[in-house]
This record gives sequence, C-alpha cells and structure tokens, in this order.
Amino acid sequence: MPNFRNLISSSSSSNKHDSEKHVTEIHTSTEDEQTSPDDHSIEIIKNEILEKDKKKIAHTNQFSSDIHSITDSLARSRLPHLGDDDDEEDAEEAQYHDTEVKRALKQRHIGMIALGGTIGTGLFVGISVPLTNSGPVGSLIAYLFMGSIIYSITQSLGEMATFIPVTSSITVFSKRFLSPAFGVANGYMYWFNWAITYAVEISVVGQVIEYWTKKVPLAAWIAIFWVFVTLMNFFPVKVYGEIEFWIAFMKVLAIAGYLLYALIIVCGGSSQGPIGFRYWRNPGPWGAGIISKDKNTSRFLGWVSSLINAAFTYQGTELVGITAGEAANPRKSVPRAINKVVFRIALFYIMSLFFIGLLVPYDDPRLSSDSAVVASSPFVISIQNAGTKILPDIFNAIVMITVISAANSNVYVGSRVLYALAQTGNAPKQFAYVTRHGVPYLGVLCTAALGLLAFLVVNNNANTAFNWLINISTLAGLCAWLFISISHIRFMQALKFRGISRDDLPFKAKFMPWAAYYATFFVTVIIFIQGFQAFSPHFDVTAFFTAYISLIILAVLFIGCQIYYRCRFFWKLEDIDIDTDRREIEEVIWEDDEPKTYWDKFWAAVA
Repeated sequence: MPNFRNLISSSSSSNKHDSEKHVTEIHTSTEDEQTSPDDHSIEIIKNEILEKDKKKIAHTNQFSSDIHSITDSLARSRLPHLGDDDDEEDAEEAQYHDTEVKRALKQRHIGMIALGGTIGTGLFVGISVPLTNSGPVGSLIAYLFMGSIIYSITQSLGEMATFIPVTSSITVFSKRFLSPAFGVANGYMYWFNWAITYAVEISVVGQVIEYWTKKVPLAAWIAIFWVFVTLMNFFPVKVYGEIEFWIAFMKVLAIAGYLLYALIIVCGGSSQGPIGFRYWRNPGPWGAGIISKDKNTSRFLGWVSSLINAAFTYQGTELVGITAGEAANPRKSVPRAINKVVFRIALFYIMSLFFIGLLVPYDDPRLSSDSAVVASSPFVISIQNAGTKILPDIFNAIVMITVISAANSNVYVGSRVLYALAQTGNAPKQFAYVTRHGVPYLGVLCTAALGLLAFLVVNNNANTAFNWLINISTLAGLCAWLFISISHIRFMQALKFRGISRDDLPFKAKFMPWAAYYATFFVTVIIFIQGFQAFSPHFDVTAFFTAYISLIILAVLFIGCQIYYRCRFFWKLEDIDIDTDRREIEEVIWEDDEPKTYWDKFWAAVA
C-alpha cells in the first residue's frame, strides 16, 4: 500500500510541475509578443488557461486526496480483520487433525509380509479339522483347489492395487468399480472379518501356552495378550513393518526347517523307521467323512467342509492390497509381493499339508480333542510321534509367536479399513484421524474391542466356540474375495471402454479375464454351500445363523446403503473412476536406496 501512495503523490507533483511550466511558457511567449496588436485578447486567453490549469491541479489533488483517504480506510478496516483471520486460523489449527497415513513400508517389509505375514492359526492349528474329515489326500486336493482360487484373486488385486495404490484398496475398489452400496457393505464386512479373526487368534494364544501349563486361567492369557497386541498397534507403521518382517522371516525359517525335518523322518530318520505313505494306506487317504451313513457321501461332504477350513487358512494372502497405501514405492514393491503368493501357497500350505498327512494319521485322537483347540498343533504331534526331544516345545513356541503376529496383523488391517471408510465419507470422520506417526488410533481401538469376543472360549466348549468364530470370519472373508474378483472384471471393462491396453499397466495379471470369472463363480458357490451342515441330518437354527450370519449382515448393509445412496446396482462404465489417486502417484518420482552392503543385498534378494 505505501508504494501505491508514493505513485499517486509523484503523479500529483508531476501534474503541478507541468502545469506551472506551461503557464510560464505562455507568459514568456506573450511578453515576446508585446508587439501584437491585440494585447487585451492575449491577456484574456492567458487568464482562461490559468483558470483551467488551476482547476486541473485542484482536481488532481482532490483525486490524490480521495485515493489517500480510501487506502487509509482500507488499511484501518483491514487491521481488525487480520486479527479475526488469525483467530480463525488459530481456532482451525486447534481443531486440526492429521488424516494421512505414512508411506513407510519398504520393499522388504511388503515382500516378507506377503510371504508370511498372516500365517498363524489357520495353518498351524486349523489344518487338523480337514485332515480329520477328509484325510490326507482329500484335504490336499481341497487346499490345492482353494489355492488356485486365491492365486486368481491376488492376481486381480495386484493389477488394481498397483495401478491405484491406496490404503484398504479392497474396499475402495468395490465403491469405485461397482457402486457406493457395494463399497460400504464390503468395507464394513471386511472390517468385521478381521476383527473377528483377531478374536480367534487371541483365543488361541492361551490355549497354545496351556501345552506347557494350565496353572494360569485361560481368561488371564486372553486379557494379557489382548492388551499387548492392542498397544503394539499404536506404534508407527514402520515399527509394525519391522516386527512383521522379522517374525515372518522366522515363520519362513521354521516352516522350511520343518519341511526338511519332515523329509528326513519320512525317509526313516526316527525310531519309527521309514514311514513313506504308510498312513495313506492305513487308516487311508480319504478320511472318515461327516454326517452321512453312506461312506462315499460322507467322504464327499467331509471334503466340502475342508474347503471352508482351507479358505480360513488362506485368509490374509490379500493383505498386500491393504498395505499398498503405506508402501514407500507401491509401483515396484506391490508387484513383487504379489508374485510371491504362488510360492507362499506351494511352499507353506501345500507342502506343509503334504508332510503332515504323511506323518500324522487322520484318526489320531489328539487332532479332534474336545478339551482345547490347541492341546497341540498337527506340526507338534508329528514331532512327538518321531520322538524328537525338546523340538516340540521349540515349535510350540514358534506357533505361539506366529499367532501373536497374526493377531497384530488383524488389528492393523481392521484399523486401515475403518480409516479408508472414513476417508471416503462412509464412516465417522473421527476414524480418519491419525497420530503424528500416522496411526488411525480410533480404528485400532474399535477393532480391538471386537477382539474381546475371544472370551467366548472361556464359558463355552473351546473347540465349539473356536469353530463358531471361524465360520463367521471365513464367510466374511469369502465375501471380500468375491468383491475383489467382480471389481477386477469391472476394472478391465472400464479400461477397454477408455481404450487403455492392459499391456500398458504397471502390473498385468495373469490368465485374465478367465481367472477372475473362475474365482467369482467358485467363491459364490462356496459362500452359499458352506453352511450345509445346518440342514443335515436335520435343520439346526443355531448352526444356520452361525454359518450365514455374515451373509445376512452383508445383505442388510447392502439394502440399507442402496436405499440411502439411491444408486445404480453397478456404475455405468463411463462413470467408473480410475483416475483419483492414480495421477498423484504417477507424478511422484520414487527414489529407492539401492542395497550397498552384502547384508542389504541379501535381504533385497530374500524379500
């Protein structure tokens, strides 16, 4: 403003000077022209010019005065407003909440989490049920079949999550590629899935410890580890990544070591002598089956039931889609992590189940203990049968640590799902608030609260309560898998509509689009048949609601959201959003620290 005033003042002074100079020139010219015949006329003209110049100067001075007055008024009126703005900014700053998670997960974190991040109860404990019901061969076929489905699902997720790397991409994609109703319903169901799974993992920890002692009540162990795991999730995501990296690495070493140990035992490296396929011949490869008196029918139904346990075991392989929003370089780390899924399926699940089936007969009474879910795991039973000292205790400790790690991942995933829902306006905005380290603390608390359902095993038969929770969480997880496959089908259709080739994507999923249709069909079938035991041999109301409560909740949520949003069943192809969050990522130049030492190069190769 001072510069503007100086400009006006200099302009006014210049006008005065020019006018006076003009008058002087006229006066001089008149004196020089005194010889003119009409001096009176000249005098009149001079006076008129002087009058005009005075008026011009007066007008200029008045304009300058007006400008000064206006600028002074503006300056005076602005001073209090500046104070008001400062007060408003201070008030807004006082109410400010950070809502951005941190991209702090490195490539080795993402890779190892994808490889062994959520391996826990499903593998080390859950395989005892399918082994009992469908035998070593039947359960192996069931896990191979479900493995092909989950491979297709992770390929679909990898293509979408690499193209649009956002936190809790599984739920975000349902909203963008299907409809708001599907997105919200899937989001809350997926959160419900991981919150219930957290309860399952916490309920198991104490039962694993009871392998050594029962002097401490089970409820006490549940309370202790509930507090411990919940507090762990308030640390920055980088700490979570480091913890999961090392525990996942320990899982990889433990399973690889067990496979080598099992191979030695099968070939005769214990007091049992060469085992080979002994237990495939006696008691047999197919198991006793369930429900029906007809042997063939009961074996088939036993195989179908093992699909549900296989689905629970595989849950978490899609976790890399959740971590994409916190990956330091998602376009590079996510594809590598997705490609490791096939090794995870083949090495950890299929090979482990194969050797378990060779070393433990399906009719071993310890597999179907009614006193506790984890009197011991099938892994520990096989070691006990071989007569190896101390190793059962070591492996039981590994099982305990991996279950705690899986519980930690459950809370992490659940909190990020609620965070994503809040970011899109589908959950209270408070769930998007994060700590200064980027942790969505309300999501952590809410997810952990549902984990208190773990106390169900205290007042009910432990095995019954455990299977009840497994059924609820498994169906919720299956629904999420279904939405991933359908979302990918719509995503590919949207790309084709816009003329974008999938060859130009950062990661191109294999066997598409047929793999997506394959997964969609069989996941849908499994969702509806998984509760068949509620109808046979007679209808059981309690069993029915246990098996289908998740599907009922999903239907209620979807109908409610459909009424609230008044949206189409599916978006039109031209309305599908594939640009939000993608362009921001494309503008970022990612700089990875290249491994320099041999130690760093080793971890880069492993992860």
